[in-house]
Amino acid sequence: MNASVATAPVQTSTPGERAWALFKVLKDKNLIPDGYIEGLTDLLANKFDPANGARVVAKAWTDPAYRALLLRDGTAACGQFGYTGPQGEYIVALEDTPTVKNVIVCSLCSCTNWPVLGLPPEWYKGFEFRARLVREGRTVLRELGTELPEDMTVKVWDTSAETRYLVLPMRPAGTEGWSEERLQSLVTKDVLIGVALPRVG
Repeated sequence: MNASVATAPVQTSTPGERAWALFKVLKDKNLIPDGYIEGLTDLLANKFDPANGARVVAKAWTDPAYRALLLRDGTAACGQFGYTGPQGEYIVALEDTPTVKNVIVCSLCSCTNWPVLGLPPEWYKGFEFRARLVREGRTVLRELGTELPEDMTVKVWDTSAETRYLVLPMRPAGTEGWSEERLQSLVTKDVLIGVALPRVG
């Protein structure tokens, strides 16, 4: 004889609802310092910005001593501008050359260099991008609109807890005499990740 067992419907909540519930519990226990959430929100929304990376790259393009420091100790070089903090403790600059194109990925999740690149874009977090880039980097770059010469090697660098990368692209021809501010306009988040090249015009 079969007996049916009534089960209560499964209650689900959104990530936002769960985060709010956690916040309330921690706040009620006085475990969140005053202003902490507001400060963190401001940091993530306004201070972690790819414009920071653009400033670093433009400085490296125009100042040989700074470029040497960036390639030797990326953390110290970025620290000169105050670009430090969570996800920015171990910065390594990857120098593009006429024969090598560097590109960054986090094959396990979506780690990146927040203080200099800003928060990762949605496509960077996607499983397809993360899985395919390490196997067919040139094809993925082509699909994203970056066509490279056949004799150029694509080097994919996997971000880890110990290393946060920043791509130092080649300075485009025709920008001689440009100010650092004008050069910064050529450097986007995609350029800093390595999936795009700085373009003039």
